Amino acid sequence: MTRRVVFVTGGAGFIGSNIVAKLAEDRDLDVVVCDRLREAELGKWRNIAKHPIGDFVAPDAMFDWLERRWRDVELVVHMAAVSSTTEHDADKIIHANFTLSRDLFRWCADRQRRLVYASSAATYGAGDNGFGDDDSYEALAKLRPLNTYGWSKALFDLFAARQAARGYAPPQWTGLKFFNVYGPNEDHKNAMKSVAAQIWPKVREGHAVQLFKSYRPDVPDGGQTRDFVYVRDAADVTRWLFENPQVSGVYNLGSGHARSFEAMARLVFEAAGKAPQIEYTPMPPAIRDKYQYFTEAKMDRLMAAGYPKPMTPLEEGIGDYVGRFLSQADPYR
Repeated sequence: MTRRVVFVTGGAGFIGSNIVAKLAEDRDLDVVVCDRLREAELGKWRNIAKHPIGDFVAPDAMFDWLERRWRDVELVVHMAAVSSTTEHDADKIIHANFTLSRDLFRWCADRQRRLVYASSAATYGAGDNGFGDDDSYEALAKLRPLNTYGWSKALFDLFAARQAARGYAPPQWTGLKFFNVYGPNEDHKNAMKSVAAQIWPKVREGHAVQLFKSYRPDVPDGGQTRDFVYVRDAADVTRWLFENPQVSGVYNLGSGHARSFEAMARLVFEAAGKAPQIEYTPMPPAIRDKYQYFTEAKMDRLMAAGYPKPMTPLEEGIGDYVGRFLSQADPYR
């Protein structure tokens, strides 16, 4: 019997597992997870433990599995990546973030299966050209990322746009430029967790938290801003794309509003019922020259494509994250 399958790479990771949870609400879908769980103590397996999945596939077996089941696969959601902006092995980054993505794109094009993949706001670099998600080849080629991770994501966006312009693309191909995502199931990310997750243990105990000092005279300590987007929105957008196969291209996925790290920290304290205690610590020299002081997603194109829901305000998202997850004995979605 033919099944309806969505194949999610990185499906036990942070964003991927939230997408799996959202898609698994539909009992008519087989949501297949492709990932590495690594050490059991890290708890990454807990990210998917509450949701029925149709299968679990090791990354090395991915293309063999897809070839066997390609007729059942309606959509590939490609969230697997090396996401550390401080990873030193450029070969590891380019293989994971470009080469694998390229091969999946080609497989989806050849088999005429749909593809949604993770791009990143890191492609914008310092934001000298703004944060508008014009996905023409010319606009994408003007972006200047600040690190190897951002470059690898920008390189694949360019590849996908060029292939689509040549008429060789999946029937749906959609890249999502994730801004600063926060929310449940990120504990395994260690140093790459959101600021909310990183400061939570100290907030819970009523201790002071540390934010980076600013090295720009026009920006106060803790005044560096990001577009913080709740992971629930990432999952909702992906589900909407599954239901709207006519939407292709590269789109921003943020809240549309820049907020300071200090504002986020204060909201975490407020959600915990604690008085805010914030201290400022020097930024590591290795990242000072590559640090983004401002990001803010322009969300016009996704809304114009028909996405109907407003993005979650930071106050609501942090309140939900702290109240339903971080403060609970079982913090997993």
